[in-house]
Amino acid sequence: MKSLFFPLNPVLRQLLLAQPGKLVAGAVLAALTVIAGMALLGLSGWFITATSIAGLHASTALMFDVFGPSAGIRLLAIGRTGSRYAERLVTHDATFAALATIRVDLFRGWSLPEAGKRLLRQPAKLLFRLTADIDALESLYLRLIVPAFTALCAALLAAVALGFMQISMGVVFAVWLLLSGGGISALLIRRAQRHAIVRSRATEQLRSATIDLVAGQTDLVMAGRIGAQCDVLAGIDGALARADLELNRLETRAAAAYSIAGAITLAGVLLAVAALVDSQAITVPVAALGVLIALTAVEPFASLRRGALEAGRMLLAVRRLGPRVASAGSTAPDAEVTADVRFEQVSAAHAGSDMAIVHGVSLTVAAGERVALIGPSGAGKSTLLAVAAREIAALAGNYSGPRACLFTQRTELFQDSVRDNLRLADPQADDGRLWEALRAAGLEAEVQAMTGGLDTRLGEGGLGLSGGQSRRLALARLFLHESPLWLLDEATEALNAATAHDVLVRLAARCEGRTLLIATHLRREAALADRLISIRHGRVNGDVRRGTVGFEAALQSLRAD
Repeated sequence: MKSLFFPLNPVLRQLLLAQPGKLVAGAVLAALTVIAGMALLGLSGWFITATSIAGLHASTALMFDVFGPSAGIRLLAIGRTGSRYAERLVTHDATFAALATIRVDLFRGWSLPEAGKRLLRQPAKLLFRLTADIDALESLYLRLIVPAFTALCAALLAAVALGFMQISMGVVFAVWLLLSGGGISALLIRRAQRHAIVRSRATEQLRSATIDLVAGQTDLVMAGRIGAQCDVLAGIDGALARADLELNRLETRAAAAYSIAGAITLAGVLLAVAALVDSQAITVPVAALGVLIALTAVEPFASLRRGALEAGRMLLAVRRLGPRVASAGSTAPDAEVTADVRFEQVSAAHAGSDMAIVHGVSLTVAAGERVALIGPSGAGKSTLLAVAAREIAALAGNYSGPRACLFTQRTELFQDSVRDNLRLADPQADDGRLWEALRAAGLEAEVQAMTGGLDTRLGEGGLGLSGGQSRRLALARLFLHESPLWLLDEATEALNAATAHDVLVRLAARCEGRTLLIATHLRREAALADRLISIRHGRVNGDVRRGTVGFEAALQSLRAD
């Protein structure tokens, strides 16, 4: 467990140092709550016993002070309730604030180059990091650190109370309580760690495999693999069930061990105070106080049981989140923002690969210029656009350019209203701007004909729209995005000639004053440009401008509609 509490771990540093004052105050309030409960029970036992003994004789009954102890009991009862409320308020507020900060850091890490594509490749795994792993960090403080501190304080209080009766009894009690209660908790952590990790991983795998089954059920049925996928799910579920069973067994054994330790503690203290009463070292009411305090001293250790069972899950979360939080905290400086687009000896590779497919490309696109990157598939055109969109980082060289908006042949629409799909480009856009963008994209009439208009809800991936309508909705979103650089990556691929021509006409009408960088092997898209740059094998091997013989020859070499 050493790595779990390693102080330089970025996750622990973020969790424990985000609001250290509140976290310490919450732990102290939790300890005060338990101590007040122990004192309340002990004082009540002393008061009841002392009152009973005093009532045996009229003289002692008249002399006995009932008001002081009664006031103390009321004060402890009220104080315990107040400290419990304050403890819950402070600890949960501080914990949730720290977890919110960690979530922000994770999002920042996913906003780095190439992280978006990793998110698309592993959505279930990264969602699990954002939910289950961070929830495990909540348990680290609330169910492990705070209860451990509370149990320690309770043991010290009980030892001091018994020490006033007899020093040796207080010392022996403290050592026994720490060895028994702490030992059971440590052993439970050790035994449960592997099963908790297995359970956490199995839960993640089960979620991921279920998503694969639901999302790909048609393909699985066509390939005759639906049964195999169900068998995979059954196997994962079996591993999860076995881990749950082992954890339940450990929890039952731990509960029994804590009960036995409590019984031994109570029996030992009872025998000790009986001997002290017999020797008249203490009175019977004091003995009752000691017995009741000893009775409650084991309970805080027993409350560690839940946290000890989940310690393995916490360790796994800290290990998995640590590198991501660290990378988010040490992000590279933002790329230089300039009006012109400049590639300076840029080499780049596909996301997740170190093998360059673009080699030492240097080119400049002036602000407001329209440039098309032409060449065969695999030449590196889309990779250069991905660098310009800051989706991937260059392996070598430097890139600088303005804020860009990427428009590709893949239309990313969400299961939401038409309005909210458009507002991804500009969350502040009012309905007037949305209708104007739809009008410019040639989709106004279709949306007006829909029952809900802008409030019409689309299915997953834009279900409910045709391919051409989806592309026009994405085009309207492009028009709403206030970016000086538009990146078009085969934007009209897979569209019929009439729809493609209409989309390109509308693009040309709206791109005035913006820089246009197009990656294409289609003549109709390259015709938007005033400059053609030929890319072959990841290198620039041609650069011609409109009005030259070379420009027309390069344009005619491209694939026609």
